[in-house]
Amino acid sequence: MLKFPIFMDNHSTTPMDPRVLEAMLPYFVEKFGNAASRNHAFGWEAEKAVDQAREQIAHLIHCDPKEIIFTSGATESDNLALKGVAEMYREKGNHIITVVTEHKAVLDSCKRLEKMGYEVTYLPVKADGMVDLDLLKAAITEKTILISVMMANNEIGVIQPVAEIGKIAKERGVIFHCDAAQGVGKIPVDVQAMGIDVMALSAHKMYGPKGIGALYVRKKNPRVRIAPIIDGGGHERGMRSGTLNVPGIVGFGKACELSDKEMVEESARLTQLRERLREGILKGLDEVYLNGDPSQRLPGNLNMSFAYVEGESLLMGLKEIALSSGSACTTATLEPSYVLRSLGVGSDLAHSSLRFGLGRFNTNEEVDYVVQRVVETVRRLREMSPLYEMAKEGIDLKNVQWTQH
Repeated sequence: MLKFPIFMDNHSTTPMDPRVLEAMLPYFVEKFGNAASRNHAFGWEAEKAVDQAREQIAHLIHCDPKEIIFTSGATESDNLALKGVAEMYREKGNHIITVVTEHKAVLDSCKRLEKMGYEVTYLPVKADGMVDLDLLKAAITEKTILISVMMANNEIGVIQPVAEIGKIAKERGVIFHCDAAQGVGKIPVDVQAMGIDVMALSAHKMYGPKGIGALYVRKKNPRVRIAPIIDGGGHERGMRSGTLNVPGIVGFGKACELSDKEMVEESARLTQLRERLREGILKGLDEVYLNGDPSQRLPGNLNMSFAYVEGESLLMGLKEIALSSGSACTTATLEPSYVLRSLGVGSDLAHSSLRFGLGRFNTNEEVDYVVQRVVETVRRLREMSPLYEMAKEGIDLKNVQWTQH
């Protein structure tokens, strides 16, 4: 039995896994201690739970539990990483390299740093959304202190060649920061093998609670130092003060443990669901374009542009299905997605794109229903489009001279 509405927007957030909730519940009422209370049993119990979660997270990304700093989410982690590294290494240089398709948490932090006198290079991407490694190498100068490249894109699901970037950064003695909010828990991540020095994570993108995230900060080879952006009681190795969100942290740890055990199986299932969705849509419609590299992408991500259809009208026509056009954090703006524009997608096609985010709880039955509804709705909207009709008649729309009355 299908249950409505159908949720297919798993990049914006994920439903919490019931097993995560179960792990969290005792820490709201019975075990409510403050993990920084070192002189009684309530505090010790909370601290023990936090330590266990650090181990679960560290195990998933292959680091030392002491290298995990808890934050309120990936946005805060990205801010702490960029601003904290920039301040700490100011003596060494003032140049930062990032990519035009990064999440706003990185781009807006870079804009802030530019106002403070730092120089930022924004690398373009290729038509498939991938970073050009030769351009990256060429951009590094004596003054470069940080390279920030995301692991997997939140809109087009493209997975960047992180290990190669890590290697380049290492060779040049530059710190490498990676926003891995969309990657961790969905694809294998090994901060050692990938040469990542600082990495942002978020629980709610991997079936954990909202409002809790972490920043991995490398302790040796090289030891990375970060200036705090929140001052207070010196919690989290002095990098992030504030009373720890124990229930959230416990949930985050459990979510990582589940991903650790189930990722291989889950990835295979989500890839199968994604291909079923893609093939179904392409079989039913013409003039549909895939955005982003077809193979180097997250198992659950499908981003498609439907020519001659307005993305917003399409979403309105699919009210019983939760999807997004553009990314969830920027849907308040009417501009076409900056990520798609960066791939060279024209604004008409960028405006006609939908992001399908498949997740742990989606089924074959839901995919088949979504295929059927997308095909019906696009056909209905195209019937009302004179442009689609003209294109079908072979008229080259690029060369049409439109007259204004």
